[in-house]
Amino acid sequence: MNAILDTGPWVALIDRSESNHSKCVQWFKDFSGRLYSTEAVLTEVLYLLNFSITAQKAAFDFVLELIVEIIPTDIDSTRQARALMAKYADLPMDYADATIVTLAENAAVSHIVTLDKKDFSIYRLPGGKAFHILP
Repeated sequence: MNAILDTGPWVALIDRSESNHSKCVQWFKDFSGRLYSTEAVLTEVLYLLNFSITAQKAAFDFVLELIVEIIPTDIDSTRQARALMAKYADLPMDYADATIVTLAENAAVSHIVTLDKKDFSIYRLPGGKAFHILP
């Protein structure tokens, strides 16, 4: 299975004080497949872990050890993200979420690893298809 990793579970995997740490660790142990994310998500993760260089290093290690593959944004995906943020302005949709939805659309991945069930249950893929929210 291919899935896209959002900020919340990534932080929870690293930060033992997070309330969802155990749930995310168990999910990760059982997961078999490839995880993708975006630079915007990595930036949020590093910001939320800025209390500890060790924790930030662990976030980088997810990328450097190919646990999570960062898919860079290009000009077209940036345009898509801007359009999505306008479409979902009533929520509002932040840039990291917009890059995730754009990545999902472009890579045809519908599984999202997120703790943000509220927003990702509203966001839609092409054809009105809903995300499969994990864990």
